[in-house]
Amino acid sequence: MEYCVDPSALEGWRWLSCYLTTPKHQFFYISFLTVLALLCITAPVTLLMGFGGAMARQSSFPPLRWFGTVYTSMVRGVPDVIFFLFVPIALDQLVEFVRHKIKCPEITESVFRGNEFVVCSAAKMPLQDAAQWVHQSWNFVLAVIAFSIVFGAFAANTIYGALQAVPENQLETARAYGLTEQQTFRRIHVPQMWTYALPGLSNLWMILIKATPLLFLLGIEDIVYWARELGGSKTAYFTYPHPDWRLWYFLALLMFYLFLTWLSGKVFDKLNQKYSHHHFGSDQLKPIKAG
Repeated sequence: MEYCVDPSALEGWRWLSCYLTTPKHQFFYISFLTVLALLCITAPVTLLMGFGGAMARQSSFPPLRWFGTVYTSMVRGVPDVIFFLFVPIALDQLVEFVRHKIKCPEITESVFRGNEFVVCSAAKMPLQDAAQWVHQSWNFVLAVIAFSIVFGAFAANTIYGALQAVPENQLETARAYGLTEQQTFRRIHVPQMWTYALPGLSNLWMILIKATPLLFLLGIEDIVYWARELGGSKTAYFTYPHPDWRLWYFLALLMFYLFLTWLSGKVFDKLNQKYSHHHFGSDQLKPIKAG
């Protein structure tokens, strides 16, 4: 805005409008998209991992069943924040270790040197001279993986319980109509499962929303990072011509999360109504003709 050329000559709302449109505030506004992107990417990945974990738990193949049981039990029994910190560090070091072996085979010294993990410069992920957005994107990918692993385990337990809750007589009726086991699972078991899974998945979605501020712990400049940086009168990087406004910035985050959870609740109410009135039509159980 033109009148923002000399903010020191402004007062009141005109000064505030200039302050809220600075480049640093634009990063703050973009960080809201980072949170929404995390939710949009993590939710379907979590659902896929949950469905896969549930299938593994009820598999007739013992090693696969053991893996599903260990995965869901281990993640459920460890505090989330530990996994959110452990998984990105472990994955990052694993990738760098593999790159170190490929790109620097002449170095035979161990990468584990006392308390340090040291790889050659070419093995760094991302490279040290990479742009800031590359580092942020890599951290974001690691965060998505960490969130998906943790919440995928909870989703697996929810979906597994929902599959077990579907009345057996519905499945037997489907088989009596000539459906194979695969057709019964796909056309009857899974659709009916959502009736029992949605309440648990809706709670899981709400917990996922509330867990997004953990991005701050993973080195991502999210809304919590910028609220702290912009709200303080003086931080490690910036000095602002205003007193401590962190209360107002975090109040804005509070309103954002309340709106997001309110909107999510409305969506899940609609889905619950839809599936609670779900019933089989005649076309669902019609006999399957051979060939």
